[in-house]
Amino acid sequence: MFNFEKLDVWQEAIQFADLVYEMTGDFPSEERFGLTNQMRRAAVSISSNLAEGSSRVSRTDFSRFVEIATGSLLRLFRKLRSRFDEE
Repeated sequence: MFNFEKLDVWQEAIQFADLVYEMTGDFPSEERFGLTNQMRRAAVSISSNLAEGSSRVSRTDFSRFVEIATGSLLRLFRKLRSRFDEE
């Protein structure tokens, strides 16, 4: 087991990405390469950045990857808002 797999936040990010994949599966097919793809990539990016950051030696480096993961979460939130504001 890698160290990042022990992080509660990483495990929650994986569950969140699974939820995003499930939710976007119901989006219209014309969104497949647009909003659906963007949302799925942002969701996966959260756990990916947490994993990569956990391998860094310094807390400063790790903090930077946490900031990037947070940015991905906010990007995803904005796309969710765009999607549901349209309805």
